[in-house]
This record gives sequence, structure tokens and C-alpha cells, in this order.
Amino acid sequence: MVKEDFDFSEGLREGCYAIGLPELDADALSRLFVYFKELKHWSRKINLIAKKATDREILEKHFLDSLTLLPLLEGDSAHLLDIGTGAGFPGLVCKAARPDLQLTLVEPRQKRVAFLSHIARTLQLTELSILNCRVENESVLPSDGGYTYITSRAVTEVKMFLDMSSRFIQPGVKVICMKGPKWQEELAVWKETAFPVRFLLYSQVEYILPYSEASRNLLVFVPVATEGNSQDRT
Repeated sequence: MVKEDFDFSEGLREGCYAIGLPELDADALSRLFVYFKELKHWSRKINLIAKKATDREILEKHFLDSLTLLPLLEGDSAHLLDIGTGAGFPGLVCKAARPDLQLTLVEPRQKRVAFLSHIARTLQLTELSILNCRVENESVLPSDGGYTYITSRAVTEVKMFLDMSSRFIQPGVKVICMKGPKWQEELAVWKETAFPVRFLLYSQVEYILPYSEASRNLLVFVPVATEGNSQDRT
């Protein structure tokens, strides 16, 4: 088999340009390349990503897909809560690209927590908490943690994730669901079964990944109490 000749940093730069993401500076590209190398190395020993994934697939599915979140994380005091982050997708990728982002990662599996801690140390990232717990653990993950954004790639259903996020409701918080092409079906289920209604759909952003041409959709929800009316902003 001929080994793929692949330049991760160049592929990441071109991928961001292709889907309209902000250009990454040299330091961000360097940190993400180190992350990529360590991810591949650790994946030989523990289950972090698909064993047969090519470098291009890793870049697109895990790094580019995670970076689509970055333009939505507005403000100098942004604090992202990433639930069930696994190997750090999307939260730790966004943190590596934007070190000023305050980040809390929640991951119940100890081996993955060890990997996340290794990446944080290697990249010398600060303002980062890695919690080895489940999302319902109030003693470790308090509801009043000051999060301004909540997301997850691990939770598959919109309704389930919004129910899970409801204990973190506070003025100004936004919940971002990262979905594939069937987002409208999940949204319909949520609208039919959400009682009481705690969230409103604030916006929806679509990206088409450059290599697979897969559709990615970011659904942004806000608590009902933060809106002046009950109209859906779709």
C-alpha cells in the first residue's frame, strides 16, 4: 500500500478556507499539528478514534468539524462546557486554536482523561478544567459554573441534549448542538415532545466538509427566559 503524502497543517489551512472558517495563525497550526501527532500516537494504545482512519479523515472528521464551532464562541469571556468530549472534540481543538477560550471538558472515561491532560500539558494550555465525571454529577460539575456555551458531539439527539443541559440554564447561555444532515427530524421530535419548553432555536449554521462533502449543522439554542418573546428565530 502506498502511504498517503499528507501535510496536516496545509490541509487544515486549506480546509478552513474552503468552508469559510477564519484563518488560523502559525501558532495555532503548530499546536493543532502537535495535537494531531499525539492523537495518532495514543490511539495505538487506547480507543480514541477509528483505528483505520486516514490522516485526511482525522483532519476533516475531528479537527475541521470541531473548528466549525469557533466562530460562534463570541466574547472575551467565553466559557465553553464540552460534555462527553472523548479525545477533546470539539472543545480542546477550539482551545488549541484559541488559547484565550475558557474551557471545561467533561469525560467519564479515565484513559481519555489521561490523554486530555497530556495534551493540555504538552500545549501549555491554561484556563482549562478536565472533569472525570458524568454530566449529572453536581458535586464535581456544578450547575452555576458560569458557562456561556454548552456543546457535545457525543450526545446524538437534540431533545436528549437539551434536557441534559437544562440544569445549566442561566441568562446569556447558549447551547450548541452539532448535527449531521438529519437535524430537521430531530428538531421536529424535540418540538413535539419538549414540555415545558425551556429553550428556543436561535440560529442554524450549515457547513459542507471539503473532502467528504458531508453536511454539518450547528443548532444554537437559548433559554426561553433570555428572549423577549416566544417566537422561533428560524
